[in-house]
Amino acid sequence: QLQLVESGGGSVQPGGSLRLSCTGSGLILDHYVIGWFREAPGKERGGVSCISSSWNNIAYANSVKGRFTISRDKAQNTVYLQMDNLKPEDTAVYYCAAERDVITTATTMCQVRSPTDPYEPDYWGRGTQVTVAS
Repeated sequence: QLQLVESGGGSVQPGGSLRLSCTGSGLILDHYVIGWFREAPGKERGGVSCISSSWNNIAYANSVKGRFTISRDKAQNTVYLQMDNLKPEDTAVYYCAAERDVITTATTMCQVRSPTDPYEPDYWGRGTQVTVAS
C-alpha cells in the first residue's frame, strides 16, 4: 500500500522546537513535490512549507518564515519540517502531501487557496498533532 507516514508531533511550550518527519511507505518520494499542511480547529487546511523534488523550489507560509525549515533526505526517503520558536498559533494537526513533480511546483502546492477550491494532492498522510501551550 502506497502511503505517507508522519511522525514527530507532540506538546511543547512556546519557544520550543519539534521536528516532523514524512516518510514514504511503498512510495519513493524522489519524483514528488512534498508539502506540509496544517489544520487548526475551525480553520481550513493550509500550506505551511513545500519543497520540490530537486530542492530548487522551496516555499513557506509567511507566518512560519524564519522559524520553520523544510528539508529532504533521499537515503531515508523522508522529508522533514524543523519547527523552532513555536507559538501557540502553530497548534494544529500537521499533514504531509505528495504530488508528482511533473504536475506541480512547491510554490503552486503551497499557494493560498479559497475554501471553495481545496487542494487535492496525489497522497495525504494521516496527520500528526502539534500542541504549543504553556
